[in-house]
Amino acid sequence: MSQISLPFEWPGQGAEGDFLVSDANSIAVRHLEGWRDWPLATSVLSGPALSGRSMLGRRFAAMSGGRVIDDAEGQDDRLLFNAWNDAQTSRRPLLLIGRNAPTRWDVALPDLRSRLAAAPHVVIAEPDEPLARALIERSLGAMGAHYAADLPDWLLRRIERSYGVIAQVTRLLNEAALSSARKISVAMAKETLQDAGYLPIVPDDPQP
Repeated sequence: MSQISLPFEWPGQGAEGDFLVSDANSIAVRHLEGWRDWPLATSVLSGPALSGRSMLGRRFAAMSGGRVIDDAEGQDDRLLFNAWNDAQTSRRPLLLIGRNAPTRWDVALPDLRSRLAAAPHVVIAEPDEPLARALIERSLGAMGAHYAADLPDWLLRRIERSYGVIAQVTRLLNEAALSSARKISVAMAKETLQDAGYLPIVPDDPQP
C-alpha cells in the first residue's frame, strides 16, 4: 500500500496547509527536493488540475530560490526560450509547470522544442487509494462538514478517483449537509450524488 507523509516539510508550508505525499506524486516531490542534482538547470512538472502542482512550484521556489513559470504551456515561446537560457547561464534553477507533458505543448520554436525534449520531466498522477481517501477526509473536514466514519471508504468505491471529481463531490456533500443541517451519512451521500448524476441507482450494499 502507498504511504502518505503528512506533512511534507518544505519552507512556508504553514501558509497553505500540508501537502499530501503518496506514490502518486512522490517521484515529483523528490525530484524537486533534489534540485541541486538536476543534470540541467531546468525541469518540467506536469499534472492534472487540482493536483497541487502550483503549490509544489511555490514551495520549490521558496526552497531553492529558483524561478517558476506556471501554466508554461500557454506562454510565449520566446519567453520560455530566454528563461531556459538564463537558467543555464546563471545556474539558478527553473521549473516549468504545465497540465500536459511538454511533448503535447504547442511549441513553434524548434530550439525551444529540442530544449524541452532534453529537460527532466516529472508527473503528478491522479490520486492512488490512500491519497484519495486522505483528500476526501481533508476536504470534508476543511469545509466543516460532519460525516459518518464509513463515508470516505464508501465514496472511494464509487466515484472516479481524480482530483477534480473528489473536489466536486465533497463540495456537493458539504452544501447538502449545510442546507439540511444534517450529518453526511452514506444514505444521504447516495441520495445527493444520485440526484447530481454521479452515481447510478443501484441496490444497497449487501450486508456481510
